[in-house]
Amino acid sequence: MKKSGVVIDTSVLVSALKSNRGASYKILSLMPAGKFEFHLSVPLVCEYESVLKRSELNLTWTMDEIDELLDIICLLGVKHEIWYLWRPLLQDAGDEFVAEVAVTAQAEAIVTHNVRDFRGMEKFGIEVLTPKEFLQRIGEAK
Repeated sequence: MKKSGVVIDTSVLVSALKSNRGASYKILSLMPAGKFEFHLSVPLVCEYESVLKRSELNLTWTMDEIDELLDIICLLGVKHEIWYLWRPLLQDAGDEFVAEVAVTAQAEAIVTHNVRDFRGMEKFGIEVLTPKEFLQRIGEAK
């Protein structure tokens, strides 16, 4: 089976760190297995870090553990430099980092809990999938 090239929205990482029982955590746990490629940019990783370290999320992960996770994500992900901006592309400017990486990488999909936030990505040939839909797509859903 061909590896799926995706961009993981920050909402999926937040969900994965809040609970080890859902589809988001399963996606996080599959990253090292190479079941799919995931694409990154510096602004997207900075967004991950900024959001995951918010105290109001009340995560049980320490700052050091979050740093280690981000290091692993950076090690495993396919890195892209963004040379152009597609803004404004989406209604929420906070989602632009995800969209720009997806367009640059020619990703097949964006994996997010906020599907509505990424309306319009289909004009770039990019699907928007929930974590559960993505796991089904790669044959990893129960």
